[in-house]
Amino acid sequence: MSLNRRDFIKLATVGGAVFSSGLAGMHAFAKTGKQDAFYFVQLSDTHWGFDNRKFNADPQGTLPKAVALVNELDPQPDFVVFTGDLTHTTDDAQLRRKRMAEFQEIAGKLKTGNVRFMPGEHDASLDGGVAYKEFFGDLNYTFDHKGIHFIALDNVSDPRARLGDSQLAWLKEDLRQRDANAPIVVLTHRPLFDLAPQWGWATQDGSKAMALLMPYSNVTVFYGHIHQEHHHNTGHISHHSAKSLIFPLPAPGSVDKKHKIAWDAEQPYRGLGVRSIQADMPGAAFELSETSL
Repeated sequence: MSLNRRDFIKLATVGGAVFSSGLAGMHAFAKTGKQDAFYFVQLSDTHWGFDNRKFNADPQGTLPKAVALVNELDPQPDFVVFTGDLTHTTDDAQLRRKRMAEFQEIAGKLKTGNVRFMPGEHDASLDGGVAYKEFFGDLNYTFDHKGIHFIALDNVSDPRARLGDSQLAWLKEDLRQRDANAPIVVLTHRPLFDLAPQWGWATQDGSKAMALLMPYSNVTVFYGHIHQEHHHNTGHISHHSAKSLIFPLPAPGSVDKKHKIAWDAEQPYRGLGVRSIQADMPGAAFELSETSL
């Protein structure tokens, strides 16, 4: 795999983000010469423990391949974030913890020392996130990196796909401390807008979170859950979903019933990929690059 800018294609600019396709040369982002530029990598929906060869003939290989791909980047990203569904759901609490331990071991091989985790409903909805917290810590949290305020929201531990009043109050208080023009990145698993509610591609009280975010002029949302790249704007706020590392799903509303897309031996790893995100400061313009496994 050649990781360079040769195939870099700028497609569109929406809400401060530039979308690109092809082998975009993720490592080149950190060589722009801009002192305050940085990049990070988003991985999503690894579903460690999933084992149906009809939909992925290499279920134990795709996550290690993604880790190896990221480890090849030079220089390394400032951090890596997994936006949920780290493991595949199971009713067996012991097996759930076994899968989380195995996932943690593989993710621990990432060379960058800064890795952030978030739960998906497969990780947290059956036990309210109890096992997840044992391995990965808080379900929702914030951190700051080079002038950007990151907010990780939990819209999965409640099986009703809700943020809940307590978390919304926490979000309101956190935002109260921010300047109206401060660059803010929201990380979440489910979309905060109604993408396909009939498929569970929504957050029941997501509109309340969006109402809290709308007064801020520089907000971008990165999420997972839908197993494909998708871009949407709510007013000036842009939302960008990431591909899965286990199996793709159909486009929102394109079929009557949501279903996994079968593995294609002629196009292995089709629809599976990794995203890198360059942040150029000031102003936090984001340049998105999608790389297939």
